Amino acid sequence: MKTLLKTQRKALGLKSRELAQLIGVDQALISKFESGERIPTEIQVISLESVLKIQDKQLTILWLKEKILQELNYHPNASDAIQLVREEIESYSKQSTITLSQDINDLLEEIDALKAQLDNIRQMDSYRITEALELEYTFESNRIEGNTLTLQETDLVINEGLTISGKSMREHLEAVNHNEAIEYIKDLMKRAISMNERELLVVHNLILRGIMPEHAGKYRNVQVMIKGSSHMPPQPYLVSKQMEDLFAWYAQVKNQLHPVVLAAEMHERLVTIHPFIDGNGRTSRLLMNLILLSSGYVIANIKGDYESRKAYYTALESVQVNKSKDEFIRLVANVEKQCLVRYLSILT
Repeated sequence: MKTLLKTQRKALGLKSRELAQLIGVDQALISKFESGERIPTEIQVISLESVLKIQDKQLTILWLKEKILQELNYHPNASDAIQLVREEIESYSKQSTITLSQDINDLLEEIDALKAQLDNIRQMDSYRITEALELEYTFESNRIEGNTLTLQETDLVINEGLTISGKSMREHLEAVNHNEAIEYIKDLMKRAISMNERELLVVHNLILRGIMPEHAGKYRNVQVMIKGSSHMPPQPYLVSKQMEDLFAWYAQVKNQLHPVVLAAEMHERLVTIHPFIDGNGRTSRLLMNLILLSSGYVIANIKGDYESRKAYYTALESVQVNKSKDEFIRLVANVEKQCLVRYLSILT
């Protein structure tokens, strides 16, 4: 692995300092990678493969070999253990493959046809339309979580800075915070920054700012239960590793899955880990919509009325408890289709 790193870096004419800047680490760490003193993390390996244009996952394979050797340390029973691991990995791969039903594939084709229509008339778009739809999104996303501000009241709080009589300070902050979180993910898009753990924590910090400042932008350190659900989120000591694994998975598949499927998967996987004390739903939906917007789709605005909220939670439960992905992917795809149809109707 160390030889491949150094050879490819030099072949591209990059100095170790330049490579360090491109993947966001210290220059000294690059030197340690190339000397074999340190083994990169999985996300660092994925970044190195991308920046150094290393094909066919060569670096990932060499990294895994190093990790395995490091753990087994040439144990006399290593071969038998590796064979068992191989069998388990093959079994897991079959179970974890995302296989879509025909109706979902048909739905994705309809969505792409609608997006193509939208792409042809993007010049008719305006910030006024975007602003109105983002306001609706803030209203609905907060309504899912129990916020009682109406759409008009949400507008007055966000755009006029007014205080609504009879509504709690928390509800006011939820509206303002969610609006600022939308602005932040739009800024990430402008700077072509892909969502990662650090940016996700920034988004969550915005969501809970002034509401639960001691928990804003921080993973939970206590066990939680989800009200009304039989799904039990992982113990707090597992959260950090599962979040690292989530973004490693995202980096590996983001160019392979349909954006709508990827958005639904990242939403579901994040909310299933439930890494925060509060704000998991809003953060997951923002992550979902960052992925959609970055690929040229429109905000998938899941409604907060009783029937829509019930269908949303039921679809999530289907994945978390029954391990059936279709229902949630289908729900997100249907919402995206409806939002595209509406967007087109506004422009035409």
